[in-house]
Amino acid sequence: MPAIPPPAMSPPLPHPLRTRSFRLLFAGRALSLLGDAAVPAALALAVLAATGSTAALALVLGCAMVPKLLLLPLGGVVGDRFDARTVALVTDLVRCATQLVVGVQLLGGAPTLAVIAVAEAVGGAAGAFAMPTVSPLVKGTVPAESLHRANAAMGIAVSATRLGGPALAGTLVLTVGPGWAFVLDAATFAVSALLLTAVRVERVPIPRRSFRADLAEGWHEVRSRDWYWTSLVAHSAWNGAAAVLMTLGPAIAVQRLGGAATWVLLLQTGAVGFLLGALLADRVRPRRPVLAANLGLATYALPLVLLAVAAPAPLTIAAYGLAQAGLGFLSPVWETAVQRAVPAHALARVTSYDWLLSLAAMPLGYALAPLAASVWGTGVPLVAAAVAVGGCCLATALVPGVRRFRRT
Repeated sequence: MPAIPPPAMSPPLPHPLRTRSFRLLFAGRALSLLGDAAVPAALALAVLAATGSTAALALVLGCAMVPKLLLLPLGGVVGDRFDARTVALVTDLVRCATQLVVGVQLLGGAPTLAVIAVAEAVGGAAGAFAMPTVSPLVKGTVPAESLHRANAAMGIAVSATRLGGPALAGTLVLTVGPGWAFVLDAATFAVSALLLTAVRVERVPIPRRSFRADLAEGWHEVRSRDWYWTSLVAHSAWNGAAAVLMTLGPAIAVQRLGGAATWVLLLQTGAVGFLLGALLADRVRPRRPVLAANLGLATYALPLVLLAVAAPAPLTIAAYGLAQAGLGFLSPVWETAVQRAVPAHALARVTSYDWLLSLAAMPLGYALAPLAASVWGTGVPLVAAAVAVGGCCLATALVPGVRRFRRT
């Protein structure tokens, strides 16, 4: 009996970074993320040094956040209706200009709070149009079978900038001043815009309709997928819980866990965990990606509970690293699932709702955590946040669409 030859194996797919357009997109995105990661610390120190007022800092941060929240649904419509590459390029140029204005203000030695607040508001508005374009750009620059690795590469870039950004900010602030952090951020946006001019994105025909009809269709795409909107509720709970931890955690670390060094080590461990989670996502492809990602996200309840009871610092730090690894794993797995399941012509609108719910939960956590802590102590809001994030993420396993969603 003649031997049966083994089935022919298809050659392994090249890494998406070997694709020129995605490589350019990745480089621009990584640069702008690095600049953005250096800005928050520089902004806080600069505004406090110039005004001596935490209220002034809250005003500037609010000016950046509120326009972003209000305009995100509109940004999703624009990202779908027009060329995502063009929208991203224009918003990069706008954010380059706003960061340069802030940098010049700080370098001049007599910054005007109103100018900085307006510049941050304009930059926040531009961010509302830029954020929904990322997913369509990734999907339009790589083959469908390479989406997972492309999203994992983007996740690795995010985690790397989280590690390097604060160190870069500290170096700039301590040596040449916080203004140069904004000049650097402006330069990264300029380079990103330049790289985008050479990116080629697969175009998707979009029917011309009213903005209201586009908004309604985007919401229908969200509402019609139980796996999507229930996961958004869980992700929103995670962001609210993260705001509670970021608000109450520093004081607990300083007063009960060994000092400021403990908090810094916890944050750095989290950044390393996020990187490891993104690296794991590049290698592991679960059969039920949405379920696996949401279950991983539930681990954020662990550091919240441990902080609430002032558990030993090494245990709390390790738990936070594990929780951030869950987030690092979720990001590329979730992005790939959404890109494959949602029609390309509605992708920016659908992701804009994801960003909207995630960002809206954070100010709520920032506001409620200190109020609850002043009445009941820090343990109550931390445990409540743990129950919310753990319960919402684990409850998605009960949703039929989440259980049925399988990797294609």
